[in-house]
Amino acid sequence: MAIQATPVPGSRLVSPTDHALILIDFQSQMSFATKSIDAVNLRNNAALISRAAAGFKVPTILTTVAEKSFSGPMFEEITSAFPGQTLLDRTSMNTWEDAAVIDEVNRIGRTRLVFAGLWTSVCIVGPTLSALDQGFEVYAIADACGDVSSEAHERAMERMVQAGVQPMTSLQYMLELQRDWARTETYEMTTGIAKQYGGAYGLGIIYAKSMFNAHEG
Repeated sequence: MAIQATPVPGSRLVSPTDHALILIDFQSQMSFATKSIDAVNLRNNAALISRAAAGFKVPTILTTVAEKSFSGPMFEEITSAFPGQTLLDRTSMNTWEDAAVIDEVNRIGRTRLVFAGLWTSVCIVGPTLSALDQGFEVYAIADACGDVSSEAHERAMERMVQAGVQPMTSLQYMLELQRDWARTETYEMTTGIAKQYGGAYGLGIIYAKSMFNAHEG
């Protein structure tokens, strides 16, 4: 019997209403030792996913470790996207072992979770594997994570993927939320974020709109 294709999205694609975003330890002290991605790209990608999540109204958890005593403030690129939101400060390296964070996960009530943060091998591996173990569907935004070396980041990503974590990238995350340029209510927001934080893709949008008044829809 032939398989019949239908024009509907696959169940593994993320949408604004089916997941929560958890951003972990984007702090000065953690970024100083991050070598797998340069600080400019890291901050840019953190800003992109933060503004995408805020714009699409994705429930987002912001958590830090030893903010006042050691690690410093969370990136302004993130906190400015969620003005007034409380940062959940922890002592545990594994975010999933912090009761306040888990209370927020349970309050939000989404069984699909998307993670990004520093460092990949500790602060992302710990909660993603823990969430998987408890039955959650888990994604990690690879280019919005970083580690003390490329080796550390890559092995951490491999370990997570082998366990069942689904990897994605920052721009992919935002475009997966938009998914259809006919969604006019978020079109200008999505292309605006892309123009500011989408690198060469954003430049392409600026060029096409300026030279030809082009429109993806």
